[in-house]
Amino acid sequence: MLVKVFGSAVYGVDALTITIEVDTVPGSGYFIVGLPDSAVKESVDRILSAYKNNGYKSPRYKMVINMAPADIKKAGSAYDLPIAIGMLSATEQLASDRLTDYIIMGELQLDGTLRPVKGALPMAIQARKEGYKGLILPQQNAREAAMVNNLAVYGVTHLREVIALLEGDDSIKPTVVDTRAEFANAQSQFDIDFEEVKGQENIKRALEIAAAGGHNAILIGPPGAGKTMLAKRLPTILPPITLQESLETTKIHSVAGKLPDHASLIAHRPFRSPHHTISDAGLIGGGGNPQPGEISLAHNGVLFLDELPEFKRTVLEVMRQPMEERQVTIARAKVSIDYPASFMLIASMNPCPCGYYNHPEKECSCAPQMVQKYLNKVSGPLLDRIDLHVEVTPVSFHELSEYRAAESSAVIRERVIQARAIQTKRYEQQEGIYNNALMTSKLIQEHCALDTVSAHLLKAAMKKLNLSARAYDRILKVSRTIADLEASPQIKAEHIAEAIQYRSLDREGWAG
Repeated sequence: MLVKVFGSAVYGVDALTITIEVDTVPGSGYFIVGLPDSAVKESVDRILSAYKNNGYKSPRYKMVINMAPADIKKAGSAYDLPIAIGMLSATEQLASDRLTDYIIMGELQLDGTLRPVKGALPMAIQARKEGYKGLILPQQNAREAAMVNNLAVYGVTHLREVIALLEGDDSIKPTVVDTRAEFANAQSQFDIDFEEVKGQENIKRALEIAAAGGHNAILIGPPGAGKTMLAKRLPTILPPITLQESLETTKIHSVAGKLPDHASLIAHRPFRSPHHTISDAGLIGGGGNPQPGEISLAHNGVLFLDELPEFKRTVLEVMRQPMEERQVTIARAKVSIDYPASFMLIASMNPCPCGYYNHPEKECSCAPQMVQKYLNKVSGPLLDRIDLHVEVTPVSFHELSEYRAAESSAVIRERVIQARAIQTKRYEQQEGIYNNALMTSKLIQEHCALDTVSAHLLKAAMKKLNLSARAYDRILKVSRTIADLEASPQIKAEHIAEAIQYRSLDREGWAG
């Protein structure tokens, strides 16, 4: 008997419906066709054990299982459940009249218990788009999938529950989630705050500017100066993530299997901090079965690269294009996958191998050529894509011992939100542009006009520091953000002067 069951495959951050055809023919054995990987081929062994342990008969016919479209690779163990249901229906142990109403996905354990799958949210979105009545998947994925309205999502824990549901058992109810209420409840207070940071007012100011304009920044300073501590607090002053951004980010984390336990939404801007030993595929994405990398997991949030020169240069260089295009394309022989990658890059580095070059108290033990070699581990073109170069100096004992309360993240965030509101209004007619860091050359000319004094100041800085054309654009963008923080329609000379101060590595004679 020929039956059809519908499953789902995730490519990039979107899902594609897979038709699983199961047919019985004379003979013996089990044959899965349609480009299955090893995990899919092994599903029959798991399914037969689940049948035995739950009182179902193993098929005594030759079974051909076709997964269409046949030219797209099927990967992972999440096809166990739809194949198991198809085999039961093909051997007439289960009625097939309701199979076409649902997308079914889940990994089977040998006792018939279901394990969670990756990509539940994009699967639910695609199921609703194609008009299916519902989605059946493991209980652990139910709340995530139920974020999609107007789709009945059934979270089940065992093979027997799926069979009962398909046979008309009304006791199994769909999972219902109020998406907006869930989003509001998931947004909690941060555990860290800028008010805990003693001193470092100039660094806080630089990070406020970075947050206000969506600018990339690099912190340069000796060990123990507070670079990592400051970077980790950046998400506390970023504008709150919107529901649309939350859903975009959740899709990526869902596909990668990175959603926190019992979480159905990413309700805070992500902060990703990969180790410097990470591979190209780990950072950018890819692999035999392509998965999103750290730059995509940081979408709508912050990617923090601590000790930037310690990362392999090849890893850093492949990041340049995604930083410009705000997405990464993973190309394979038969498929090309796009992952979103709109993130703020915050990096940190020591000024030299020993870390004490230009330290006010400790002496640097590095020879000049060692310092330059260390700095040159980060290429000039990559550095040009970083808007703010910020020198971090150690906090003095006087500042550490002061009991004066520092400015809280909430106060700083309010200023950032106001500056972002100005930018949102400014670029409301521009598709894909919502902050100053994303301005094109045309928009820079339109919104970053300089008066005579400002223009002369910038010209002198360009000549003295030998800045590139890209650095020129970066200074103008940062100046525009500084002006927005003051609600100033016009960029003034003091805004230009402050923006120039955030090109520390240019002033040091960078030669990448």
